[in-house]
Amino acid sequence: MSAVDPGLARTVLRLHRHALAVWGAFVVLVVAALVLLVEVVADRVHDKIATCARTTGVCAASFSTVDYGIPLNATGNLVTLGFWAVAAWAGGALIARELESGTACLAWTQGVSPGRWLAAKLALPALALVAGAGVLVAAFRWAWAAHPDLADADWSASAEFLTNGPALIAYALCGLAVGTLTGLLLRRQLAALGVSLALAVAFGRLMDHVRPHLWPTVTRTGAGAGDLVPAHAWEVAASYQTHGTSWATFHPASHFWPIHLAETSIALAVATLATAAAFTVQRRTTA
Repeated sequence: MSAVDPGLARTVLRLHRHALAVWGAFVVLVVAALVLLVEVVADRVHDKIATCARTTGVCAASFSTVDYGIPLNATGNLVTLGFWAVAAWAGGALIARELESGTACLAWTQGVSPGRWLAAKLALPALALVAGAGVLVAAFRWAWAAHPDLADADWSASAEFLTNGPALIAYALCGLAVGTLTGLLLRRQLAALGVSLALAVAFGRLMDHVRPHLWPTVTRTGAGAGDLVPAHAWEVAASYQTHGTSWATFHPASHFWPIHLAETSIALAVATLATAAAFTVQRRTTA
C-alpha cells in the first residue's frame, strides 16, 4: 500500500468532513444515551423496584426490562446497524461518486497515483472508525456491567454480542473494505450504495446463523422436563420430555470470548481480502 502524504490526507478530510462530523456526533450521542441510562434511569428503576417490593412485589422484572433493558438493547441494535451504513457510504460517497464524476481521474492527472489516492481514501475513515467504535465498545461494556440486574440481556443476541468486544470494530472495517471494493467495481454511486448495503446485510445475517457453530457446544441429558441449561448460557437446541430423556445443547457464558474472537477474526479476514482485492482492481483498471 502506498504511503499517504499529508496534502492528500487533508484533501480527503475536506471532502468527507461532513461524514466524519456525523460519525463523531453519532458516537457522542450514543455515549451520552448510555451515561443517561446508567447514571439516571437506573436509579429511577431501582426506586420503582424497591417501591414495588414493599407493595405487590410482582412488577420488578417488567420495570427493569421496559425502562432499562429495552432502551439499552435498542441502542446496541442501532450501533450494530451502523455496519450497514458504513458499507453503503463507502461504496457510494467515498469511492463510486468520485469515479462517476471524474474527480478521481482529475486527481490522478495531477501527480496523485491511483494507489496513493485509494490508500488515503481508506486510511482516514479506517482511523476514524477504529477510534469511534473503540469508544462505543468501552461505553457498552461499562453500561452492560454497571447494572447486570437490570440489563436482562442475552449475550448471544447480535446487539449484546457485537457491542461488547472488538467484533464491532472488525465489522466497521469490513463494511469500509467491502463498500470500497464494490464502489471500484461498479463505479456508479447509486448502484454501489445499494449493492454495498445488500452485501453488508447479507454478511451480517450469515454471521448470525454461523455464530453458534464457531465454537463447540456443550450437551447435557437428564430425566424428565427439568432445565438442563445453566444460568446465562446460550441454548442452541433442546428437547425436554415429561417422561423419558431430555437433552439440551448450549454455550455456557465462558464461551463468549472464544466465539467473539472467532467472529472478529472472520470479519477482519473479509476486510483484509476485500482491501487487497480493491487495490488489485484499482491497479488493473488504471494500468
